[in-house]
Amino acid sequence: MTNIVVVGGGAGGLELATKLGRTLGRKRRANITLVDRKASHLWKPLLHEVATGSLDEGVDALSYRAHAKNHHFDFQMGSLKAIDREQKRIELDELKDEHGALLMPAREIDYDILVLAIGSKSNDFNTPGVRDNCIFLDSPEQAHRFRTEMNNEFLKLHAKNGHGTVDIAIVGAGATGVELSAELHNAVKELRTYGFGDLDSSKLNVNLIEAGERILPALPPRISSAAHSELTKLGVTVRTTTMVTQADETGLTTKDGEHIPAQIMVWAAGIKAPDFMKDIAGLETNRINQLVVKDTLQTTRDDDIFVIGDLAQCTQADGSFVPPRAQAAHQMASRAFGNIVAKLSSRELKAYQYSDHGSLVSLSRFSTVGSLMGNLTKGSMMVEGRIARVVYISLYRMHQVALHGVIKTSLMMLVGRINRVLRPNLKLH
Repeated sequence: MTNIVVVGGGAGGLELATKLGRTLGRKRRANITLVDRKASHLWKPLLHEVATGSLDEGVDALSYRAHAKNHHFDFQMGSLKAIDREQKRIELDELKDEHGALLMPAREIDYDILVLAIGSKSNDFNTPGVRDNCIFLDSPEQAHRFRTEMNNEFLKLHAKNGHGTVDIAIVGAGATGVELSAELHNAVKELRTYGFGDLDSSKLNVNLIEAGERILPALPPRISSAAHSELTKLGVTVRTTTMVTQADETGLTTKDGEHIPAQIMVWAAGIKAPDFMKDIAGLETNRINQLVVKDTLQTTRDDDIFVIGDLAQCTQADGSFVPPRAQAAHQMASRAFGNIVAKLSSRELKAYQYSDHGSLVSLSRFSTVGSLMGNLTKGSMMVEGRIARVVYISLYRMHQVALHGVIKTSLMMLVGRINRVLRPNLKLH
């Protein structure tokens, strides 16, 4: 029986493993194995809400092991260490707990088809002091760290009867930085209702720092302008054309020599694939460690290895690269699924074409702005307010439908509404 191994349980990897399990795994046409170093999955675009406490990851996180059981695939917890292309097997590193005790020994897993969907991590561009002093909002653990530090700073301020400010600096004004800036002001509003009556927006000093000429540089200028305006109304200090050259315990230093004080610093200025992916197993990689793929999503040097999501450098027809977005990972998972099934049936594989359905940025409960693209609008249509908010939430619902189906997703939405009544609006622990 064919062994298909998917490494990485992010949005694309988990959706692909689920589809393969429902079809090939259920009919016993192939053994499907998902590998991830964590025990549960959380949709990455939600991390800024986990960081501020607006979202309880204990409710929204999905257990890989339980999901695998329900969708006819196997789950192996572990980290990829090496790929042996000749023997067609991967090596997983041993897994230890925080005390150094061995949880899982080093293992090898054989494959006939391998899919790499490890995703990306924050890129500090080797800026001095960043790794030691900044939080990278690229994992649930980092989001937890931010929430703990944020709550501690608010407690300190409350103990001083509200004298002083909580200074937070966010480097990088892409979607993560912009959404976190807005969500922080929502957190302050919510905290007031939980015994922090001396807190208001004036006690929160958020600096959003962008090296480029405008925030949200990947989006159209009119959306960038609308988001900039909304953030300014909230009280966020937006600094464009400002390059950070150093970080220390007291704050950030810019290229112009200005010091921006901050108790909490977040680095969200770029991404790269994990360092251990560089030239792994002799496969072609680029300068940020992404694996270069053909239009079929197969690696350039091995047709039995597919790559999807942020880990893939995939060139579009116009010569540009597919952007690292959740919608791209979703589309790649669908195309990789079709191509794997075609490969097993000795049929021709189809080229992946990225379809940009637009971009939406949530400014917490204050506003949502973005653009929708497609045949319906015959180009790009700017949307904001309630309509944009509904569409933004629907992106997450699409991910849930891909994993659970329509009926179960509908039930989860109902539970979510009930939890709004039963649970506090902000996770305070």
